[in-house]
Amino acid sequence: MALSVIVCDDSKFARKQLIRVLPKSLKENLQEAGNGEEALNIIRNGFGELMFLDLNMPVMDGYEVLKKLRAENRDILVIVLTGDVQKDAEAKILSLGALAYLTRQSRLRMPSGRSSMSPWDRRRRRWLT
Repeated sequence: MALSVIVCDDSKFARKQLIRVLPKSLKENLQEAGNGEEALNIIRNGFGELMFLDLNMPVMDGYEVLKKLRAENRDILVIVLTGDVQKDAEAKILSLGALAYLTRQSRLRMPSGRSSMSPWDRRRRRWLT
């Protein structure tokens, strides 16, 4: 059976963009949440092995979700994908149990050491041409 995936972001546009670039195998068993409370309800109902989580959302933010997942001893892999680029954000979310922290401004590193345009910037450029 396919991995059960949750995409949690208050921006429907951001959720759709992330889902669009996911491998087909991760799209087969996927649910969306518009805030942390919705995501926790999905998880409490037995769904979710992997979650892509935004940090800044109304109702319940990503930090609170991570704290509650830890308090409830939930076994789910969490990749934080956010626009929050505060210096202490990465250390904080990793200490709360997230698997990875990626900013939307992240640059892909090429093997030669050159940095390339971020995936978000490439899409934006494609839309403008």
